[in-house]
Amino acid sequence: MVKVIGIKFKTSCRIYYFDPLDLPFHAGDGAIVETSRGIEFGEVTCDPKEVEESEIVAPLKPVLRIATEEDKQMREMYRAKEPEAMAICEEKIKEHGLDMKLVDAEYIFNGSKIVFYFTADERVDFRDLVKDLAYLLRTRIELRQIGVRDEAKMLGGLGPCGRPICCKAFLDDFRPVSIKMAKEQNLSLSPTKISGLCGRLMCCLQYEQCVYDEMKKLMPKVGKEINTVDGTGVVVENNAITEKTKVKLTMEDGTIDIREYPYTHLGPVGEPLPQEATEKKKQEEQAAKDPAVTPKPVFTGKNSKKREKENVPAEPKKDSAEDAEKKPEQRKSDPREKRNPVPSEKQGNANAPKAQKENAKNGSDRKSDKNPQEQKAGNPQQKGKPQKHSNKPKDVNQKQPEEQESKKQPDGQKQGGGASKRNRKRRRTHKPQNKASETKSE
Repeated sequence: MVKVIGIKFKTSCRIYYFDPLDLPFHAGDGAIVETSRGIEFGEVTCDPKEVEESEIVAPLKPVLRIATEEDKQMREMYRAKEPEAMAICEEKIKEHGLDMKLVDAEYIFNGSKIVFYFTADERVDFRDLVKDLAYLLRTRIELRQIGVRDEAKMLGGLGPCGRPICCKAFLDDFRPVSIKMAKEQNLSLSPTKISGLCGRLMCCLQYEQCVYDEMKKLMPKVGKEINTVDGTGVVVENNAITEKTKVKLTMEDGTIDIREYPYTHLGPVGEPLPQEATEKKKQEEQAAKDPAVTPKPVFTGKNSKKREKENVPAEPKKDSAEDAEKKPEQRKSDPREKRNPVPSEKQGNANAPKAQKENAKNGSDRKSDKNPQEQKAGNPQQKGKPQKHSNKPKDVNQKQPEEQESKKQPDGQKQGGGASKRNRKRRRTHKPQNKASETKSE
């Protein structure tokens, strides 16, 4: 085991190991180290730790010292000069007519050298360009040609997934990616869909390739004859994501059908099928006979047992004795049940005779409220006409003003307002007749 610290530089996400020399380094500190490019300023990514010798690239270089505040100020000063150096270099490239694309410029820690990164399709003769830049910038000049992947890593951007590209975010090194990976993952082979910002195949194709390789070993090969629940057939296609296999079957009536099965429900020809496949077939037959019975789901794959446990329905909670006592009290206090009670069928049948008795009592009370003489005599004007009932509820305790006046009036005028007026008219008409009879008698 060797004690090391990890240091990261500006142009790369890769972490390099150095010997800490018993210095008190912590994550986030600055360190001055010597590399192949010269003395550089790096950022410590982790505290000192011990790793195996196989993880170290020999020889392990030591750290020069811990970065001070002056070192940090010097680094910021030269970083501020980099855009100006980029503009000068672009002007000189146009003057010399060179077919090259400038990507980035970087000053070394102490300003002793500046490195220009560029891309080009062919080899470029930039000797005259170096002379002009050295005269203008008064420092050592280095021009380094890089590839399109390194260009995307320096500049950064957003990938087709909407996230920052992997090489800029966390990838420490580029790994080989081939078109075979896209074919095995059943992806579209259109260059616009499987290419990244650099124009090369996307690095993320390599992330899931190990899973596809494992599933390829477990699933049957395409074109192989296989045994299924519905008979023997030939494998047509494998889907590693759903873990299912499409099989072409020849049915009893001679028709050809393609069906999809989990790869765990298949077996070689001449051997018995797994128990999971037979159980699922029985459940499907029971469901066809009795639609009310829902078949239990059969889970396959690595986490099949965990899925079965999660799919078990929860038992309904039983009400305790305290909850049972609280429920009727809550129902009594609920105002909605008072307004709109919804009796059950049994309650309705039991309360029917009680309701009939109450209606009969209410009818007898209403009849008794009327004057007995009015019940006998009645209104002569309303004998032949149907009575009109008003929708307004009548209050039994309140008496009509006509009934109160009828009590004060004599017996002859108790038939109502209409009858009393007629009697008055008759008396008026009979008076002059009486006077005439009196004069004759005299």
